[in-house]
Amino acid sequence: MDEKWETQLQNIWLKLGTITNEEFIHQIKNHVELLTGFQAIADFERACAFDSTGHEKEAEPLYRSALHEGLTGLRRRRARIQLASTLRNNGKLEESIQILREEKAGYSDDLNDAVDSFLALSLSSAGKYEEALSLTLKAFSHHLPRYNRSVYHYAETLYKES
Repeated sequence: MDEKWETQLQNIWLKLGTITNEEFIHQIKNHVELLTGFQAIADFERACAFDSTGHEKEAEPLYRSALHEGLTGLRRRRARIQLASTLRNNGKLEESIQILREEKAGYSDDLNDAVDSFLALSLSSAGKYEEALSLTLKAFSHHLPRYNRSVYHYAETLYKES
């Protein structure tokens, strides 16, 4: 895998929404077949293609395979977030929540707000509305030009982790 391959991959992703979903999936599939020795990345990119075109049931086993094959770095973090989102869409709420709680506890990077957002969605789907709202407001408070501390503290009073 090299920069040229990654650039070509990004060019295919730019076509999403401008070509049919089937053609998009086909182009991703063909492109990842150029990889040898990077099964985890190939499975991840195929999972993303299915997921982005509304085929969550097809995406789930590919995300699992990518992680099982040892996906690392940013793609690993994205795979865990996206798998959790896919699990929520597939009705597997508790597993989704567990994965996202692990990500929240174990890592910190520029995807923290994404983790919180998808965790809030999963919590809401599971009927845990106060925790979902609290989490959402805490994440949102970091982006406010004013009232950051107030919103954060109000969010804390909505739900206190035990």
